[in-house]
Amino acid sequence: MTHAVHDTFVIKRLFHYEPAQVFAAWSTPEAKANWFVGPSGWHARVRELDFRVGGHERLEGGRPDGTISKFHARYHQIVPNERIVYVYDMYTGDTQTSVSLVTIELEPHKQGTQVVITEQGVFLDGHDDPRKREHGTNVLIDQLERSLQRPGN
Repeated sequence: MTHAVHDTFVIKRLFHYEPAQVFAAWSTPEAKANWFVGPSGWHARVRELDFRVGGHERLEGGRPDGTISKFHARYHQIVPNERIVYVYDMYTGDTQTSVSLVTIELEPHKQGTQVVITEQGVFLDGHDDPRKREHGTNVLIDQLERSLQRPGN
């Protein structure tokens, strides 16, 4: 029997960088490739970013065990340096594991930028779960922060 689990989580982080710098980490292919990657041993097979309203993003990669993960997104709203709204599907191989609506808000703060990520997801048939996704998103945001700390970013 099939089932769907619905969940929402919010992640808030303060980055000591201007909103334009944080926005660029999401909006430029080179910068996003520095942090938007899978776990250790994972390697990208497909990476496409058409960052515009109506544009798409695809990231597909292989894990050491041979499993292929797929992230397919479509951008619905982009307000430069302020907000990004997109919907994405996740797959393991050809099995769809979830569908999510994500809102990223970049709020100027005296110490840089307050980043608020809200994800509203439906997790399908036990192939994924909200707590794993929240943990994975936190790992990605840690990677984002490290990428901003590198010289030249």
